Amino acid sequence: MNLQFSIQPNEKLALRNPESTDLGRKIVRQGLLLMHELGYEHFTFKKLAAAINTTEASIYRYFENKHRLLLYFLTWYWNILEYSVVVSLQNMSDPVLKIRKIIEVLTNDLSDWVNTAGLDGSALHAIAIAESSKVYLVKEVDAINREQLFKPYKDLCGRIAGLFLEYQPTYAYPRSLASTVLEMAQFQPYFMEHLPALTDFGGKKDRQEVVAFLENLVFASLGKLGTSK
Repeated sequence: MNLQFSIQPNEKLALRNPESTDLGRKIVRQGLLLMHELGYEHFTFKKLAAAINTTEASIYRYFENKHRLLLYFLTWYWNILEYSVVVSLQNMSDPVLKIRKIIEVLTNDLSDWVNTAGLDGSALHAIAIAESSKVYLVKEVDAINREQLFKPYKDLCGRIAGLFLEYQPTYAYPRSLASTVLEMAQFQPYFMEHLPALTDFGGKKDRQEVVAFLENLVFASLGKLGTSK
């Protein structure tokens, strides 16, 4: 999929818009690859500075810490998913097909994503799979939320919830189901690769089985429990 768009990050997410300078763009692009390579725990601004031949102080002029940089990456990811959902559902009217398309989008590994922003889609997806829970499973979650830094994630869940209600207007838990499906679209592939005993897909390691599971989860919930209050 060829996506040509840019995000306007919350001004509290970055101290300075990294897309406004060559150094800022390098921090984001190379930081994405380095965090993917090392993992969030082992990634540091010192290592990134060495990789792009700059100083730690220069990076800190853009991002307060690596948690904000991770959140910046995930803001891109959540925006890409929402944009992909909007584009994919154009000219579709059948709510069943819409839900199946949503699940397809959520499980896409972005390996075929072509973009003009210079971001590595596979690395972005891998970071979302492995690291996304670390942005909100922190002591400061309430303060971060008050800054509306999770808004893109909540907007995506809200859009998915709306499509569930389109299929089953009386369903009582659309946002809970939407956030669960979004989380499972990340956790189940991770478990499939690294903790296969936690899934039923460890043998084949086929992503389409994850898709089938999520479809079963959604339609069973909306169909059998859709009228519960």
